[in-house]
Order: sequence, then structure tokens, then C-alpha cells
Amino acid sequence: MLLQLGTASKRNSAKALAVAMLRKSAHTLSSKTLADAANLLSANPFAKVIDMIKNMIAKLKEEAAEEAAHKGWCDEQLKNNKLKRDKKTSKVNLLSAEIEELTASIETMGKTIETLVKEQAELTEAVKAATAQREKENAKNTKTIAEAKAGATAVGEALTVLKEFYAAQALLLQEGKQAPEMGAYKGNQSGNGGVVGMLEVIESDFLRLESDTTTAEEEGAAEFETFVADAEEDKEAKHKEEVQTKLDKDAAEFKKSQTEKDLKAVSAELDKANEYYEYLKPQCLEVKVSYEERVAKRKEEIESLKEAYKVLDGM
Repeated sequence: MLLQLGTASKRNSAKALAVAMLRKSAHTLSSKTLADAANLLSANPFAKVIDMIKNMIAKLKEEAAEEAAHKGWCDEQLKNNKLKRDKKTSKVNLLSAEIEELTASIETMGKTIETLVKEQAELTEAVKAATAQREKENAKNTKTIAEAKAGATAVGEALTVLKEFYAAQALLLQEGKQAPEMGAYKGNQSGNGGVVGMLEVIESDFLRLESDTTTAEEEGAAEFETFVADAEEDKEAKHKEEVQTKLDKDAAEFKKSQTEKDLKAVSAELDKANEYYEYLKPQCLEVKVSYEERVAKRKEEIESLKEAYKVLDGM
């Protein structure tokens, strides 16, 4: 009995020492786990205490393994998620920039098409106005030329009549057949102020007017033809540019629509990646104590439990 009492006393002392050690370590480490362990050891018989400590150590090791696995999973998921978010963000930015560039290009081509259409209409109107003006000038010149020709012809015929009349009068004078009172008559044909001279000047003016008007008509017609040819050539070039620009604009609009579809799809993938990141944050990032600190603390908790186990196991 004395031996049993002595052994029981030693066991109680060992138990008390182990409890005291655990409580001290619990205070030092601010460990609820060690504090709970000390309370359990204090409240349970010695026979159960050793198994309890072994189970606690095993549980802490199991938690450590689980946390290490969770840490590895978090690191892998966060890494892959960041790569995906970075890749999708870069793609979104690239597609957005491409859409902006296409939008600006489409707007520019739209304005170019409007300008080309306007310029072609202006050329059409210019040709129409030039044609009307040319027809008006042609009619005026044709009339002037005809009148100048008629005037020159009429004056020429008058000159012929006068010249024949004067020639006949001169012949009569030479033959002495003219009346005495007509002997001195030679007709008003001498000098610049004579009838013949005046008619010759008039005829010359008619001929000059015909020549100048004909030249003006030919030059006007040539200028008109050159203008129309240049205008038609310019108009045709602008029409071709308009058609090509419309084709380019259609192609750009199609490409923009496809790019917008791609952007929508990539944006949806980025949204999912961001949602998953928000899911990972509370599990992997939003912690009060770092993983390294938790590992170190758990290691110290296990060492404290092992020390308590040694105290108890020695009995």
C-alpha cells in the first residue's frame, strides 16, 4: 500500500508538473491548444493523460500536414489565377485598343466617303455649269461669226458695186461722153474719209470680228473639252477611291464586330478569374497570422506536448 501510495503521489506530481509546463507554454505562446490540453490533463486520471497527449501531438501533426497541403494548394491556385488574370487583362487591353483604333479608322473612312461623294457632286455641277456656259458662248459666237460674215459679204458686194460704178464713170469721162457739168465728177472715193475707204474699214472690221470670234470660239471649245476631260478623270478617280474606301470600311466594321465578340468572351473569362480570386482571398490571403508564424507556433506546441509527455512517460 505504501508503495502504491508512493507511486500515486509521484504520478500526481508528474501530472501537476506536466500541467504547469503546458500552462506556462500556453501563456508564453498565447496557445489555446496548450491551455485546453492543460485543462484536460488536469481534469482526467493519470492513466488517460499519456494517451491524450499522444493524441494531441498526432492531431497537431495532422493539422500541420493538412495546412501544408492547403498552403501548397493555395500557392498553386493563386499562381495560376494570377497568370490567368494577367493574361486575360493584357488580352482585354489589346482588344480594347484594337477596337478603339478600328472605330477611329471607320469614322475617318466615313468622313472620307462623305467628302468624295460631295466632291463628285461638285464636279458634276461644275461640268453642268461649264456646259451651259459653253453652249451660251457658242451660240453667241456662232451668231457673231454669222453676222460678221454676212456684214463682210454685204460690204464687199457694196464695194464691188461702187468700184464698178466709179470705173464706169471714169471711162465715160475719158471718152468725153459725160455731160460737161459731170466732167469734174470722180466720185467720193479718195482718202480715208471717202465712201470706199469707209466701207473697206467696215469690211476689215467685220473680217477681224469674224476671225477674232472664231479664234475665241476655238479656244473656248478647247478649254471646255480639257476641263470636262480633267473633271471626268478626277471624278472617276474619286469614284474608284469611294468604292475602295467603302470596301475597306465594310471590312473594318466586320473586323470590329468580330473583335468585340472576342473582347466579350475574354472579358467573361477575366470576370470568372476575378471571381475565383475573390473566392481564394479569404482562404489563402486574408489571415491574421502568416503561414510561417503558424508553422513555428505549432512546432513549439508539439515540442511542449512532447516535453509534457516525457515528464509523464518517465513515471
